[in-house]
Amino acid sequence: MSRPTTRSKNKRQRQGDDGTGTGEIWRKIYNTGTITEDDMNQLYMIWKPVCSGCRVNTKDNPNCFCALVPPPNGARKSGLWQKMSDFVETLGHDPTKDLRASANSPAGLTNLGATCYANSILQCLYMNESFREGIFSVERDVLQQQPVLDQLARLFVQLHISKMAFIDSSPFVKTLELDNGVQQDSHEFLTLLLSLLERCLSHSKVLKTRTIVQDLFRGSVSHVTTCSRCGRDSEASSKMEDFYELELNVKGLKSLDESLDEYLTVEELNGDNQYFCESCKTRVDATRSIKLCTLPKVLNFQLKRYVFLPKTTTKKKITSAFSFPAELDMRYRMSELSQFDLVYDLSAVLIHKGTGANSGHYIAHIKDVNTGQWWEFDDEHVTNLGCHPFGEGSSSSTKSIKTDAIHSDSSETMKAVSNGNGFNATHSQSSLVETFLSSDAYMLMYHLKHAKNVEGVALQNGAPLPSHLYDEIQNFNTSYNDACQQYNNRKELELSRITERRQEVRSILAEAPVQPLEQPFYWISSEWLRQWADNIIPTPLDNTPVQCSHGKVPVSKVTSMKRLSTKAWNALFSKYGGGPALSNDNNCWDCLIHGAMTVVSADTYRDRRESMKSLARDILDGNCLEGKYYISRPWLQQWWKRKVLDAPSDADAGPTAAISCPHGQLMPEQAPGAKRVLIPESFWLFLHEDAVSVKPDDPLGGPTFSSDSEECSQCSNELSQVACLEDSLRLVKQRQRQNHEKLFQAKSMPLSLHCKYFLVPSSWVSKWRNYITPTLKNSDKPETLDGVIDSLLCEKHSQLVERPPDLVFRRGAIIQRESSVSGLTIVTENDWKCFCEEWGGIETKGISATIDNVNDSENVLTGSSEEMLICKDQLGTVDKMNNENGSGQILIKTCPEVCESCIGERESCELMQKLNYCNEDIFVILVRGKEVPRSILEASKGFIETDRRVSKRSRKTKNGSSISLKVSASTSLYQLKMMIWESFGVVKENQILHKGDRIIDSENECATLADVNIFAGDQIIVRDSEIHENRDIADELCDDKMDLQHTEEGFRGTLLTANVSSQVV
Repeated sequence: MSRPTTRSKNKRQRQGDDGTGTGEIWRKIYNTGTITEDDMNQLYMIWKPVCSGCRVNTKDNPNCFCALVPPPNGARKSGLWQKMSDFVETLGHDPTKDLRASANSPAGLTNLGATCYANSILQCLYMNESFREGIFSVERDVLQQQPVLDQLARLFVQLHISKMAFIDSSPFVKTLELDNGVQQDSHEFLTLLLSLLERCLSHSKVLKTRTIVQDLFRGSVSHVTTCSRCGRDSEASSKMEDFYELELNVKGLKSLDESLDEYLTVEELNGDNQYFCESCKTRVDATRSIKLCTLPKVLNFQLKRYVFLPKTTTKKKITSAFSFPAELDMRYRMSELSQFDLVYDLSAVLIHKGTGANSGHYIAHIKDVNTGQWWEFDDEHVTNLGCHPFGEGSSSSTKSIKTDAIHSDSSETMKAVSNGNGFNATHSQSSLVETFLSSDAYMLMYHLKHAKNVEGVALQNGAPLPSHLYDEIQNFNTSYNDACQQYNNRKELELSRITERRQEVRSILAEAPVQPLEQPFYWISSEWLRQWADNIIPTPLDNTPVQCSHGKVPVSKVTSMKRLSTKAWNALFSKYGGGPALSNDNNCWDCLIHGAMTVVSADTYRDRRESMKSLARDILDGNCLEGKYYISRPWLQQWWKRKVLDAPSDADAGPTAAISCPHGQLMPEQAPGAKRVLIPESFWLFLHEDAVSVKPDDPLGGPTFSSDSEECSQCSNELSQVACLEDSLRLVKQRQRQNHEKLFQAKSMPLSLHCKYFLVPSSWVSKWRNYITPTLKNSDKPETLDGVIDSLLCEKHSQLVERPPDLVFRRGAIIQRESSVSGLTIVTENDWKCFCEEWGGIETKGISATIDNVNDSENVLTGSSEEMLICKDQLGTVDKMNNENGSGQILIKTCPEVCESCIGERESCELMQKLNYCNEDIFVILVRGKEVPRSILEASKGFIETDRRVSKRSRKTKNGSSISLKVSASTSLYQLKMMIWESFGVVKENQILHKGDRIIDSENECATLADVNIFAGDQIIVRDSEIHENRDIADELCDDKMDLQHTEEGFRGTLLTANVSSQVV
C-alpha cells in the first residue's frame, strides 16, 4: 500500500476552483437556484475518504484526524504529549534523589565554592572510628562552650545517621570563619585544625577524650648531632619534639621507602658547616640525623609536591609518579628497635587533581575499617571503589604496580609473588603487601594494626551519640521521609492523571471518523478539537467559530471543521458541555446561494480585468492613441504587474494621486514622479469603479483630469526657476572643472625650482572636488577660502600651524607626495587666483611656497623663510638630481613661516589624547611562519579605523587569523598577552609582538600600552616563536588570581590561627 501524499493539502484554493469541478456546481446553483444532495456532498467535501497515515492534519478533508496525537512512542515539546520526565520536573525537586543509596553508604559534603580541601580532611577524620567516637563522647556542656566542637560533633552525627546523601558543611565552615571562595592547602588546614581541636578538647573532664588528638596523631622525634671526634651527642639531641605528620620530599624520589630513607639519612657536617662541640671546645666534623622516638596510632605522611622556583618566585607542582605500600612496617626505622609490632595499614589517600600549585581540586580515598571497602569522597559525590584504594579499573595516574620489594633493614630477602588478582605483592614470611602508584597523591594516612580504637576512649559498636544531636537529626530524618512520601504520592497522582487523559483522547479519536456519505454525523471546530487533544485540562466545547450569521454551518468554514461520529460527539458533549450542536442537517442554504453569487461575480471580474490588462499594456507601449483621462504612468505600470484577483484590492485606489499638485491641479510633467498617460473612457470607468469599491471616501486620491486639463501655472513657474538655477550652477561647476583640470582630476603636478606656489588644505580641496563632480549630487558646498586660510594661522604668532607636504622624485620630476585629508596641497599660482575669484579668497592673504635649491647649510640656517627638506627616503634620487643642478638640497620655503612652537604644543596635546584612551579596539593579527609578510607590516604602520564596526570573533586572513580586542592605555603588556593567549592559544612566552616593522620590547611585562606607543585603532602583529611548550591558560589565570589574593596569608584572619602555633616536623 502506497503512503498517502500530503503535499499541497493545506494550500489555500480559490472558492469555486478547487480542481474537483465545484466551479460548475456553483454556476449551476447560481443559474437554477436549486441544490441537490450530491451538490452538498461535493461542496462540503463529505465524499472524501477517511484519511490515515498523514504527517499533518489536512484542512481540505473533514474526515482526516491524523497527527492530532503523536505516534505511540512519540512526544511533543509541550502540552499533554510531552515526555513523562517533563511532567515530573514540574513537580519540583525530587527529594528522594538526595537520599543515601543504602544505610552502609557514606554521605558526602557540599562544596561551598572552594572548600574541597576542608571536605576531604573532614571525611578523613570522620572515617577514623576512634576519632569520631571520641568527638561523640564530649560532654554537652563542653559542646555548648566550644562552638567549633559543637559544629564538628553536629556534622559527624549528620554524617553518621542522616538519611541525606550529602551534608551541608556551611555551619562548620562559617564557625571557622573560612573564605568559601579561596582555595587553601589541605595539609595546612589539617595541621591547624588538629591544633585548634586539641585546645578545645582540653576543657573536657573525660581524660581520654581530652587527649584524643594527641593519642591518635602525635608522635615524637629527636634531632641528633654527634661529634665525629669524641663521639658524644649534643645536649639538644636528648630533647624530643612532637609531630602530627611527617613531611617527606617527593622530588627525585620514586617511593615512600626512598622518601623515608632520605628523611632519616645521616647528614655530614664539615668544612664551613662544622659543628661546635661543647666537649671538644672547638669546631669539628659531625653527623646530624632525625631519629624516630615514638609513632602515633595514625601516621600521616605529607608529600611535598610543591616546590618554590626562585627564578620566577612561584610554586610548581611535582607530578611524577610516587609509589607507596598498602602495608608499612616501621619497626626497623625507629631509633631503638621496638618490642611491639609497628605495622601500619593504608587507610586514606588525599589526592590533589590539577597541575597548578594554587588551583586544582582535592578528593579523598578512604578505607572503611569495618567492611574493608574503599570509598572516593569528591565533595557531594561518594563512590564505592571496592577493595582497592583506586578501584578495580584505575587510571594510569593511580594504579597498583608490580614490585620486587626488599626490606631496607632486614637481612632476609623478600620474594615477589603474584596474589592471583593482577597485583604483585611481596612475600615475607606469610604476609602479602600491595604497592600503589600515583602522580597526584598528596597525603597518606596509615593506621596501626590491631589498634583501631584508643583504649579507654573507643566506644562499643552502637554506643549512644550525643542525645540532643541524635534527637534533632532523627526528627529531621522523619520529616524528610514524610516529604519524600508526599512527593511520591503527588508524582503517582499526576502521572496517573496524564495517562488517563491520554487514553481518553486516543479512544475518542478512534471512534471519531465517519465513512464518506454516512449519516448522521456532527460538525466540530478543528481548532477546538486540536486544543482538546493537546491540552491537559480542556475547555468547554466551542463551535461558534464555525457558525455563520444564520446560526448554521457555512460551506466557507468547511476547512475549519471535522465530521465527527455521533458516539464521539456524545462522549465529548456529555463531559465538556458547550456547543452549539451542528449536525448534518444544519448546512446553511442561504450561504450557499450567496457563495454561488460570489463565485460568478469573481469570474466576471477576472475576465474584465484580464481584458483591461491587455489594454493597459497597449497604453504603456504607446499603441493606444485614443485617450480621454490622465492617470499616473508609474501607478499604471504597478497595476499591470499585479496578479489578477477575484476582487479589487487597496492598491487599486488612487490612480491620479501622483499627478495631482498641492494646489489640486494637474502637476507639470517635468516634476519628479509626475509622468502620466491618457486612457480611454472605458478603462477609466473600470478603474473608477474599483477605486470606489476599495475607498469610497477618496477613490482616486485626487481630482479627475480629462485630456483638456491644464497644468498648474504656479507649479510650472516654480519648476522653471529651479531649472534655471540648476542650469546656472551646472555651468559654474563646468567652468571650474575647466579652470582646474589637473587639480580636479587629482593628477600629479610636476613642480619647478624657484617657482611660486600656494598651499591649500587638502580637506578643502577634497570637498571642492566632490562638489563639482557631476556624478555626485547633493554634495556639501565648500567654505569660503578667506576663513579657511585664517584657520591655518596661529593667533599668537600669525604663522603657519601646518607643515608643508613632502616631496618625492618620480621619473626625473619633483612632485608632491600623496597627502592625507588632514595635510596641505600644493596648487599653482593660477589655481590660487581662480580659487580667490570663485570662493571669496584674498590673493594677498594666501600661503605661498617656493621650492629652492640651497647650496650650503648656512643658508638653511639663516634663511628668512621656513625651509622644509625633501623626505629622507628619497635622498638617493635627490643626490642624483643635485648633481644635475649643482650641489645643494631641495627644500620648501613658506610665507608666512611654520610656527614650530604652536605645532609642537598641538602635537603634545594630541599625543596626550591618544595616550588617554579607554576601552577602545586594537586589531591583532596572528601570523604563522618565521617572518611577517611585508604587506601586513606596511598595513600596520598607519592602521587606524576607530569608527569601523568590528567583530569579536577570530577571523581567517590570507596569512593567519585576526581579532579585535578591547584595551585601555593603562592595560599592561602582560594583560595584552593573556588576552592574545586566550584568543589564539599562543602562550605568552612565545609571543613576538610587532607594530609595523618595529618589534615591541616585551621584556618588561608591567609596561603599559601607552609606554610602548600602542594607541587605539593600532594593528598589532603576533608571531609564534614556538620555543616554549603549550600549557593550559587556566593554570596561569588561577595562579594570577591567587597571587592577587596574597596566598602567603593562608588562614590568617580565621579561627584556625587565633593563638595557635603550627607543630610540624
